[in-house]
Amino acid sequence: MSSRRPDPLAQVSDFDIRLLRIFRSVVECGGFSAAESVLGIGRSAISQQMSDLEQRLGLRLCQRGRAGFSLTEEGREVYQSALQLLSALESFRTEVNGLHQHLRGELTIGLTDNLVTLPHMRITHALAQLKERGPDVQIQIRMIAPNEVEQGVLDGRLHVGVVPQASVLSGLEYQPLYSERSLLYCAVGHPLFYVDDKQLDDERLNSQDAIAPTFRLPAEIQAHYQALNCTASASDREGMAFLILTGRYIGYLPDHYASLWVQQGRLRALKPKARFYDLSLASVTRKGRRPHLVLESFLESLAATR
Repeated sequence: MSSRRPDPLAQVSDFDIRLLRIFRSVVECGGFSAAESVLGIGRSAISQQMSDLEQRLGLRLCQRGRAGFSLTEEGREVYQSALQLLSALESFRTEVNGLHQHLRGELTIGLTDNLVTLPHMRITHALAQLKERGPDVQIQIRMIAPNEVEQGVLDGRLHVGVVPQASVLSGLEYQPLYSERSLLYCAVGHPLFYVDDKQLDDERLNSQDAIAPTFRLPAEIQAHYQALNCTASASDREGMAFLILTGRYIGYLPDHYASLWVQQGRLRALKPKARFYDLSLASVTRKGRRPHLVLESFLESLAATR
């Protein structure tokens, strides 16, 4: 008669789900210390609960110590399974709540950085309307690079995202939201800062050290960067601003984002009537998504805030 080792998770309790939520936050924050403020508990408590989860699963999920935080192979697989489980639980909760026509549950949004300075504030107004309709709705905003936003919507980690609209990815739906203008800037300390625009010919501009974004952009906008001498890159607009403000690089920034530094005399636009481009930003959701009352209410509000 053969003996069979019992399954570590013959039953999934509320305690297990709580531990998995903590584990998800730790992974997405990149470690225990970074997760403290997100979870609202101390590092020692997080460490203890991760140990409880590892003991419950019978698996080593992560390495922690002086070398830093990293997932084991088993940890990566448990993380993916946890995402599926928590997403399924949220879908179940949303659908049941929908039967009562009450807005409850979570809305997780992935945003490209530096949209808050846009004067239209469509996202802000839509979130305000959502919170008014559903006071119990829990809203989570994640500021991440555009390609990560799209991937997050595809794999279900995000309900909706807002990204610069380049080529359309299969499996996603895009709805235009904004159009923003980007200008070519340099900062105080750069050799061109005090040079009159009339003296700035294309050859002189294109020879300066410049910054290129690593996120996807339409071909016609990529041409603006291909004309420059791009010797640095950044995954988002804030990274580009950091480099421009060193006074050693030129680069494109949205005019609404750069305006405060311009008013302070720290940035200036170079030949703004010639060196600019307009970029469309769009909301993105997954095609064929399951009914999600909170998400649909947010999208409805977003569409109404013209």
